[in-house]
Amino acid sequence: MEVTLFQQHILRQLPAMNADELAELTAAFTLRHVPKRELMVQPGVVADHRLYELQGAFRAYVVDPAGVEHTLHFAIDDWWITDLASYHSQLPATMYVVALEDSTVLQLNYATEQRLMQRSRRFETLFRLQAERAAAYHQRRLTSALTRTAEERYEDFRATYPAVVQRLPQYVIASYLGMSEEFLSRIRSRGGTKKG
Repeated sequence: MEVTLFQQHILRQLPAMNADELAELTAAFTLRHVPKRELMVQPGVVADHRLYELQGAFRAYVVDPAGVEHTLHFAIDDWWITDLASYHSQLPATMYVVALEDSTVLQLNYATEQRLMQRSRRFETLFRLQAERAAAYHQRRLTSALTRTAEERYEDFRATYPAVVQRLPQYVIASYLGMSEEFLSRIRSRGGTKKG
């Protein structure tokens, strides 16, 4: 069942959560089926939901003044996605979040999350841990972008996210790694995939 996958995810994050708390948390989410190419977040509009991906794929990206898209993050099954800066500040978003596949998500409203955190210390701990993991992920990504070659970034990405390499279109991976699709193709043709 879809909710069971979510509950297993929560228990991996916070094993001490009891059955009543788990049921209350699950009930706070709304199940949504999202068609491919639907925008869930867009610049200028407050991101008032966060999404837990049950099945499918999403991409978060920005567009620079020259019209070039830059993928900031993505989500496949059992991942979270939104414009976190907009969600936590409740200020207008600066990025797009779009479905890359027909997807099924659990959606949590910001106001509901705030009520959950005020009601239970355990819920507050859960969302704090998620924020800490997101901050650590973004720091690792920034460090990699500043200190590694394109080939190293691709090899690290491939080793860290093997399922993602199979699921996401090449243009999304290239954009995420800060290179053109053509350059990524050259890396792959030079043996970037020989280890896997």
